[in-house]
Amino acid sequence: MSHSLALAAQPAAGALAVSGAWSSRSLTLPPLGNLDAYISAVNRMPMLTLEEEQQAARRLRDENDLEAAGRLVMSHLRLVVSIARQYLGYGLPHGDLIQEGNVGLMKAVKRFDPDQGVRLVSYAIHWIKAEIHEFILKNWRMVKVATTKAQRKLFFNLRSMKQGFRAEAAEGDTHREGLSDAEVDVVARDLNVKPEEVREMETRLSGGDVVLDPGPSDDGEDSYGPIAWLADGAHEPTVVLESAERDALATEGVARAMGELDERSRRIVTERWLKVNDDGSGGMTLHELAAEYGVSAERIRQIEVAAMKKMRKALEAFA
Repeated sequence: MSHSLALAAQPAAGALAVSGAWSSRSLTLPPLGNLDAYISAVNRMPMLTLEEEQQAARRLRDENDLEAAGRLVMSHLRLVVSIARQYLGYGLPHGDLIQEGNVGLMKAVKRFDPDQGVRLVSYAIHWIKAEIHEFILKNWRMVKVATTKAQRKLFFNLRSMKQGFRAEAAEGDTHREGLSDAEVDVVARDLNVKPEEVREMETRLSGGDVVLDPGPSDDGEDSYGPIAWLADGAHEPTVVLESAERDALATEGVARAMGELDERSRRIVTERWLKVNDDGSGGMTLHELAAEYGVSAERIRQIEVAAMKKMRKALEAFA
Protein backbone atom coordinates (compact mmCIF):
# COMPACT_ATOMS: atom_id res chain seq x y z
CA MET A 1 0.00 0.00 0.00
CA SER A 2 2.92 2.35 0.59
CA HIS A 3 3.53 2.27 -3.16
CA SER A 4 -0.11 2.99 -3.92
CA LEU A 5 -0.26 6.46 -2.44
CA ALA A 6 2.27 9.19 -3.07
CA LEU A 7 2.61 12.71 -1.79
CA ALA A 8 3.51 15.06 -4.59
CA ALA A 9 4.83 18.56 -4.00
CA GLN A 10 4.87 21.13 -6.75
CA PRO A 11 8.08 23.06 -6.00
CA ALA A 12 7.42 25.84 -8.47
CA ALA A 13 4.11 26.74 -6.88
CA GLY A 14 4.80 25.45 -3.38
CA ALA A 15 1.53 23.52 -3.45
CA LEU A 16 0.73 20.06 -2.10
CA ALA A 17 -1.45 17.46 -3.74
CA VAL A 18 -2.43 13.87 -3.12
CA SER A 19 -2.11 11.66 -6.15
CA GLY A 20 -1.58 8.05 -7.15
CA ALA A 21 -3.67 4.90 -7.12
CA TRP A 22 -5.55 5.87 -3.95
CA SER A 23 -7.06 8.93 -5.55
CA SER A 24 -9.76 8.99 -8.15
CA ARG A 25 -10.88 11.94 -10.24
CA SER A 26 -13.39 12.91 -7.57
CA LEU A 27 -10.79 12.81 -4.79
CA THR A 28 -7.69 14.34 -6.36
CA LEU A 29 -6.84 17.92 -5.44
CA PRO A 30 -6.17 19.97 -8.57
CA PRO A 31 -2.86 21.84 -8.95
CA LEU A 32 -2.95 24.80 -6.59
CA GLY A 33 -1.14 28.09 -6.68
CA ASN A 34 0.30 28.14 -3.19
CA LEU A 35 0.13 26.66 0.28
CA ASP A 36 -2.76 28.91 1.35
CA ALA A 37 -4.81 27.61 -1.57
CA TYR A 38 -4.01 24.04 -0.56
CA ILE A 39 -5.07 24.67 3.05
CA SER A 40 -8.27 26.33 1.87
CA ALA A 41 -9.01 23.36 -0.41
CA VAL A 42 -8.50 20.68 2.24
CA ASN A 43 -10.61 22.61 4.72
CA ARG A 44 -13.47 22.38 2.24
CA MET A 45 -13.13 18.61 1.88
CA PRO A 46 -16.24 16.88 3.28
CA MET A 47 -15.91 15.07 6.61
CA LEU A 48 -17.06 11.46 6.85
CA THR A 49 -19.74 10.37 9.24
CA LEU A 50 -19.03 7.51 11.63
CA GLU A 51 -20.93 5.10 9.40
CA GLU A 52 -19.13 6.26 6.25
CA GLU A 53 -15.77 6.00 7.98
CA GLN A 54 -16.50 2.47 9.23
CA GLN A 55 -17.65 1.33 5.80
CA ALA A 56 -14.59 2.78 4.04
CA ALA A 57 -12.20 1.32 6.61
CA ARG A 58 -13.75 -2.15 6.27
CA ARG A 59 -13.59 -2.00 2.47
CA LEU A 60 -9.92 -1.10 2.72
CA ARG A 61 -9.16 -3.84 5.22
CA ASP A 62 -11.23 -6.62 3.66
CA GLU A 63 -11.11 -5.78 -0.05
CA ASN A 64 -8.03 -3.55 -0.32
CA ASP A 65 -10.28 -0.86 -1.79
CA LEU A 66 -7.87 1.96 -2.58
CA GLU A 67 -10.61 4.45 -3.37
CA ALA A 68 -11.96 3.90 0.16
CA ALA A 69 -8.47 4.55 1.49
CA GLY A 70 -8.35 7.76 -0.53
CA ARG A 71 -11.62 8.93 1.01
CA LEU A 72 -10.25 8.31 4.51
CA VAL A 73 -7.06 10.22 3.77
CA MET A 74 -8.66 13.16 1.99
CA SER A 75 -11.26 13.70 4.68
CA HIS A 76 -8.53 14.00 7.34
CA LEU A 77 -6.06 16.27 5.53
CA ARG A 78 -7.40 19.24 7.52
CA LEU A 79 -6.32 17.41 10.69
CA VAL A 80 -2.75 17.29 9.41
CA VAL A 81 -2.79 21.01 8.63
CA SER A 82 -4.03 21.75 12.15
CA ILE A 83 -1.38 19.60 13.82
CA ALA A 84 1.45 20.86 11.60
CA ARG A 85 0.58 24.46 12.55
CA GLN A 86 1.51 23.64 16.17
CA TYR A 87 5.14 23.05 15.13
CA LEU A 88 5.81 26.27 13.23
CA GLY A 89 7.99 27.54 16.09
CA TYR A 90 10.87 25.30 15.02
CA GLY A 91 11.58 27.39 11.93
CA LEU A 92 10.77 24.70 9.36
CA PRO A 93 8.50 25.37 6.36
CA HIS A 94 4.81 24.79 7.03
CA GLY A 95 4.47 22.91 3.75
CA ASP A 96 7.21 20.45 4.70
CA LEU A 97 5.56 19.82 8.07
CA ILE A 98 2.24 19.15 6.34
CA GLN A 99 3.93 16.85 3.85
CA GLU A 100 5.45 14.74 6.63
CA GLY A 101 2.20 14.75 8.56
CA ASN A 102 0.40 13.43 5.48
CA VAL A 103 2.83 10.50 5.45
CA GLY A 104 1.89 9.76 9.05
CA LEU A 105 -1.81 10.00 8.15
CA MET A 106 -1.38 7.44 5.40
CA LYS A 107 0.39 5.07 7.77
CA ALA A 108 -2.48 5.46 10.22
CA VAL A 109 -5.08 4.71 7.54
CA LYS A 110 -3.14 1.61 6.52
CA ARG A 111 -3.13 0.26 10.09
CA PHE A 112 -6.56 1.48 11.24
CA ASP A 113 -8.94 -1.20 12.53
CA PRO A 114 -12.58 -0.02 12.50
CA ASP A 115 -13.57 -2.72 15.00
CA GLN A 116 -11.49 -1.22 17.83
CA GLY A 117 -14.22 1.26 18.72
CA VAL A 118 -12.26 4.50 18.10
CA ARG A 119 -12.54 7.12 15.37
CA LEU A 120 -9.75 7.44 12.83
CA VAL A 121 -9.06 11.00 13.97
CA SER A 122 -8.05 9.79 17.45
CA TYR A 123 -5.89 7.01 16.04
CA ALA A 124 -4.20 9.14 13.37
CA ILE A 125 -3.02 11.90 15.72
CA HIS A 126 -0.24 9.68 17.07
CA TRP A 127 1.05 8.74 13.62
CA ILE A 128 0.89 12.29 12.28
CA LYS A 129 2.81 13.71 15.25
CA ALA A 130 5.36 10.89 15.12
CA GLU A 131 6.27 11.67 11.50
CA ILE A 132 6.45 15.40 12.16
CA HIS A 133 8.61 14.83 15.26
CA GLU A 134 11.02 12.68 13.29
CA PHE A 135 11.24 15.27 10.52
CA ILE A 136 11.95 18.08 13.00
CA LEU A 137 14.64 16.12 14.82
CA LYS A 138 16.39 15.30 11.54
CA ASN A 139 16.24 18.78 10.06
CA TRP A 140 16.13 21.30 12.90
CA ARG A 141 19.85 21.19 13.55
CA MET A 142 22.88 19.86 11.73
CA VAL A 143 23.87 18.18 15.00
CA LYS A 144 21.21 15.98 16.60
CA VAL A 145 19.83 17.42 19.83
CA ALA A 146 17.66 14.49 20.87
CA THR A 147 18.36 10.80 20.41
CA THR A 148 16.92 8.99 23.44
CA LYS A 149 13.23 8.77 24.35
CA ALA A 150 13.73 11.06 27.37
CA GLN A 151 15.55 13.65 25.24
CA ARG A 152 12.76 13.63 22.65
CA LYS A 153 10.19 14.20 25.40
CA LEU A 154 12.20 17.15 26.69
CA PHE A 155 12.75 18.57 23.21
CA PHE A 156 9.05 18.82 22.40
CA ASN A 157 7.87 19.97 25.85
CA LEU A 158 10.62 22.18 27.30
CA ARG A 159 10.00 25.16 25.02
CA SER A 160 6.27 25.37 25.75
CA MET A 161 6.87 24.89 29.48
CA LYS A 162 9.45 27.70 29.48
CA GLN A 163 6.94 29.99 27.79
CA GLY A 164 4.44 29.12 30.50
CA PHE A 165 6.97 30.02 33.20
CA ARG A 166 7.70 33.34 31.50
CA ALA A 167 3.99 34.18 31.33
CA GLU A 168 3.71 33.61 35.07
CA ALA A 169 6.89 35.50 35.92
CA ALA A 170 6.91 39.02 37.30
CA GLU A 171 7.17 41.75 34.69
CA GLY A 172 10.65 42.75 35.82
CA ASP A 173 11.90 39.18 35.43
CA THR A 174 10.61 38.37 31.97
CA HIS A 175 14.01 38.86 30.34
CA ARG A 176 15.65 36.06 32.32
CA GLU A 177 16.92 33.49 29.85
CA GLY A 178 17.56 30.27 31.76
CA LEU A 179 15.36 28.22 34.02
CA SER A 180 15.60 28.66 37.76
CA ASP A 181 16.31 25.68 40.01
CA ALA A 182 12.65 25.53 41.04
CA GLU A 183 11.51 25.56 37.41
CA VAL A 184 13.98 22.82 36.53
CA ASP A 185 12.56 20.70 39.34
CA VAL A 186 9.01 21.27 38.07
CA VAL A 187 9.93 20.24 34.52
CA ALA A 188 11.82 17.18 35.76
CA ARG A 189 8.90 16.10 37.93
CA ASP A 190 6.23 16.67 35.27
CA LEU A 191 8.17 14.87 32.53
CA ASN A 192 9.62 12.19 34.82
CA VAL A 193 13.25 12.93 33.94
CA LYS A 194 16.33 13.95 35.91
CA PRO A 195 17.01 17.66 36.60
CA GLU A 196 20.44 17.38 34.96
CA GLU A 197 18.76 16.12 31.78
CA VAL A 198 16.54 19.22 31.79
CA ARG A 199 19.55 21.54 32.07
CA GLU A 200 21.43 19.66 29.34
CA MET A 201 18.51 19.94 26.92
CA GLU A 202 18.08 23.62 27.75
CA THR A 203 21.74 24.15 26.84
CA ARG A 204 21.31 22.26 23.57
CA LEU A 205 18.24 24.27 22.61
CA SER A 206 19.84 27.61 23.42
CA GLY A 207 22.95 26.88 21.36
CA GLY A 208 23.06 27.20 17.59
CA ASP A 209 25.01 25.53 14.82
CA VAL A 210 28.36 27.15 14.10
CA VAL A 211 29.85 27.18 10.60
CA LEU A 212 33.46 26.02 10.96
CA ASP A 213 34.53 27.24 7.52
CA PRO A 214 32.37 30.10 6.18
CA GLY A 215 34.28 30.29 2.89
CA PRO A 216 34.69 33.46 0.81
CA SER A 217 32.60 36.48 1.74
CA ASP A 218 30.35 38.41 -0.63
CA ASP A 219 33.21 40.70 -1.64
CA GLY A 220 35.45 37.78 -2.58
CA GLU A 221 37.67 38.04 0.49
CA ASP A 222 38.36 34.97 2.62
CA SER A 223 36.29 34.83 5.79
CA TYR A 224 37.78 33.44 8.96
CA GLY A 225 35.73 31.04 11.03
CA PRO A 226 36.40 28.80 14.05
CA ILE A 227 38.32 26.36 11.85
CA ALA A 228 41.13 28.92 11.61
CA TRP A 229 41.74 28.63 15.35
CA LEU A 230 41.56 24.86 15.63
CA ALA A 231 44.81 23.20 16.59
CA ASP A 232 46.57 21.03 14.04
CA GLY A 233 46.95 17.74 15.85
CA ALA A 234 49.55 16.50 13.40
CA HIS A 235 52.06 19.10 14.64
CA GLU A 236 51.35 18.80 18.36
CA PRO A 237 54.74 18.17 20.10
CA THR A 238 53.85 14.87 21.75
CA VAL A 239 52.36 13.57 18.49
CA VAL A 240 55.52 14.55 16.60
CA LEU A 241 57.72 12.78 19.16
CA GLU A 242 55.60 9.64 19.14
CA SER A 243 55.67 9.57 15.34
CA ALA A 244 59.44 9.93 15.33
CA GLU A 245 59.79 7.08 17.83
CA ARG A 246 57.57 4.82 15.74
CA ASP A 247 59.57 5.60 12.62
CA ALA A 248 62.82 4.83 14.44
CA LEU A 249 61.48 1.53 15.75
CA ALA A 250 60.20 0.57 12.31
CA THR A 251 63.56 1.22 10.64
CA GLU A 252 66.65 1.23 12.81
CA GLY A 253 65.05 -0.72 15.67
CA VAL A 254 63.84 -3.56 13.44
CA ALA A 255 67.20 -3.67 11.64
CA ARG A 256 69.04 -4.05 14.96
CA ALA A 257 66.60 -6.69 16.18
CA MET A 258 67.02 -8.67 12.96
CA GLY A 259 70.79 -8.51 13.49
CA GLU A 260 70.35 -10.45 16.73
CA LEU A 261 68.98 -13.48 14.85
CA ASP A 262 70.80 -16.30 13.13
CA GLU A 263 70.53 -16.60 9.37
CA ARG A 264 67.74 -19.21 9.36
CA SER A 265 65.60 -17.35 11.92
CA ARG A 266 66.15 -14.09 10.07
CA ARG A 267 64.95 -15.61 6.77
CA ILE A 268 61.91 -17.19 8.39
CA VAL A 269 60.86 -13.87 9.96
CA THR A 270 61.47 -12.04 6.69
CA GLU A 271 59.40 -14.49 4.67
CA ARG A 272 56.60 -14.66 7.23
CA TRP A 273 56.32 -11.01 8.30
CA LEU A 274 58.32 -8.60 6.18
CA LYS A 275 58.12 -9.79 2.60
CA VAL A 276 55.41 -8.45 0.28
CA ASN A 277 55.24 -9.56 -3.34
CA ASP A 278 54.21 -7.35 -6.24
CA ASP A 279 50.72 -8.87 -6.26
CA GLY A 280 50.20 -7.96 -2.61
CA SER A 281 50.70 -11.48 -1.27
CA GLY A 282 53.12 -12.35 1.52
CA GLY A 283 56.18 -14.56 1.55
CA MET A 284 56.49 -18.31 1.98
CA THR A 285 54.15 -20.42 4.09
CA LEU A 286 55.19 -22.64 7.01
CA HIS A 287 54.96 -25.73 4.83
CA GLU A 288 57.06 -24.19 2.05
CA LEU A 289 59.78 -23.21 4.53
CA ALA A 290 59.58 -26.63 6.17
CA ALA A 291 60.14 -28.33 2.81
CA GLU A 292 63.13 -26.08 2.08
CA TYR A 293 64.84 -26.73 5.42
CA GLY A 294 63.81 -30.39 5.65
CA VAL A 295 61.93 -30.04 8.95
CA SER A 296 58.30 -30.08 10.00
CA ALA A 297 56.01 -27.06 9.75
CA GLU A 298 55.67 -27.15 13.54
CA ARG A 299 59.43 -26.78 13.89
CA ILE A 300 59.38 -23.74 11.59
CA ARG A 301 56.61 -22.25 13.76
CA GLN A 302 58.68 -22.83 16.93
CA ILE A 303 61.70 -21.11 15.36
CA GLU A 304 59.48 -18.21 14.34
CA VAL A 305 58.04 -17.80 17.86
CA ALA A 306 61.51 -17.89 19.43
CA ALA A 307 62.80 -15.35 16.91
CA MET A 308 59.89 -12.98 17.58
CA LYS A 309 60.52 -13.13 21.34
CA LYS A 310 64.18 -12.32 20.79
CA MET A 311 63.30 -9.42 18.51
CA ARG A 312 60.79 -8.08 21.01
CA LYS A 313 63.46 -7.91 23.72
CA ALA A 314 65.84 -6.20 21.33
CA LEU A 315 63.21 -3.59 20.40
CA GLU A 316 62.46 -2.91 24.08
CA ALA A 317 66.13 -2.35 24.75
CA PHE A 318 66.38 -0.05 21.70
CA ALA A 319 63.38 2.00 22.82
